[in-house]
Amino acid sequence: MTRSTVRRSAAVLLAASLVALGAAACNTGASSVSTEAKKPASGAPASAAGTAGTAKQGAAAPAKVGDTIALKGFEKTTTADVTVVKVVDNAEGEDEFSKPADGKRFVAVQFRIKATGKAYSDAPANSAKLLDAQGQSFSTGFYDTKAGQGFSGSVNIAPGESGLGFLTFEVPKDAVLDKVQFTLDSGMADQTGQWKLS
Repeated sequence: MTRSTVRRSAAVLLAASLVALGAAACNTGASSVSTEAKKPASGAPASAAGTAGTAKQGAAAPAKVGDTIALKGFEKTTTADVTVVKVVDNAEGEDEFSKPADGKRFVAVQFRIKATGKAYSDAPANSAKLLDAQGQSFSTGFYDTKAGQGFSGSVNIAPGESGLGFLTFEVPKDAVLDKVQFTLDSGMADQTGQWKLS
């Protein structure tokens, strides 16, 4: 591992520990999965998710790449608009040391996180999961790829501002990607955002 990878790993583990300690007392147990994309501002063109014929009568189409989901954390002031901007399958490792294990491949997912409540101070790598068509879930790894700039281990985003970065997953070569999820409070909050990939 490179030095930056080691520092990022330590920061992610520290952030996860701190959130887990605080979350234990706050967790209500009422978990939910949100697949509803945030509606565009008035006058903006509707996304494909809102066009006719893409959803069943009376039901919104599930969020997809490019859509934003408004998420809530444990506290009322912990809110963020999270967008899955891009998915790069078979992403190439950042350097000669960044290689997937035999029989695996890298998938890089770019997220935009906008702090809509208080400042977003967390480790995004703890918050994301990738799911395949069989329902198996994969956590993020510690490698960066040539897909683009990754999130550092710990991120601080001021209220009203946004952060953009890739998170890398290591999945089996034959895995069929299906969904990506993101949960505030280092993956411990009750609400999870979910985007359909296929």
